[in-house]
Amino acid sequence: MYGICNLSIVPLRLEPTDLSEMVNQLVFGEHFTVLEKFKKWSKIKLSYDGYEGYIDNKQYENISEELYHQLNNQEQYYSGELIDFIFDKDNNLTTVPLGARLPFYKDNSFSLNDKTFSYEGKVNHGILNKQSIVETAYHFLNVPYLWGGKTPFGIDCSGFTQTVYKLCGFKLLRDASEQATQGDVLSFIEESEPGDLAFFDNEEGTITHVGIVMNDYNIIHAHGKVRIDKLDHSGIYNTDTQQHTHKLRVIKKIV
Repeated sequence: MYGICNLSIVPLRLEPTDLSEMVNQLVFGEHFTVLEKFKKWSKIKLSYDGYEGYIDNKQYENISEELYHQLNNQEQYYSGELIDFIFDKDNNLTTVPLGARLPFYKDNSFSLNDKTFSYEGKVNHGILNKQSIVETAYHFLNVPYLWGGKTPFGIDCSGFTQTVYKLCGFKLLRDASEQATQGDVLSFIEESEPGDLAFFDNEEGTITHVGIVMNDYNIIHAHGKVRIDKLDHSGIYNTDTQQHTHKLRVIKKIV
């Protein structure tokens, strides 16, 4: 079985209950495999990054296997506005956040199952240059931190980097520890360029944080909110508290 998210933002939970923690989110247009289906919940696996969790059965539409594979092989178009509206043929409105997928987009319209929608906002499509990574990251500045979030209404550190890279045409895995397995290691911070990823670990050596390198040894990352701090050989230096908050582990060049 297969499904697609037909609502603006839907929580993906660790366990099949509304009381369980949100570990990720689906945004409009994301499709997935249904691994198990229960009375109220489905265990799913996202096509984009393979992430698994539980979603409420009332918060998605079933799609055919044929459509699932078409979506996998189709060029991807994403909403480029922080928040915008889509309209169906009866002029019913649905809000979509930055990064929502627009399946089969062409000439300001797209389709989801047998429904056609119009969308007149900015569209992100194709592979952009590396400088676009930092430019896109600025759109999320001051967005509040939210565990499992990946939208302008709340985002976590790896949701931030994944979404920014996605909008620029590059694929990252979901969690910081997974993203750290991608790309090439840089030996020194001086080798880094704007758009590279910096990873940080805890006292046990587990990678728990990630941010995007900027010019002049700055970094943009989600910590309390999406913010800009200084990056040095020790890690992140918080410009508000005047202290280091994260210990640098490695810098990776993805692009």
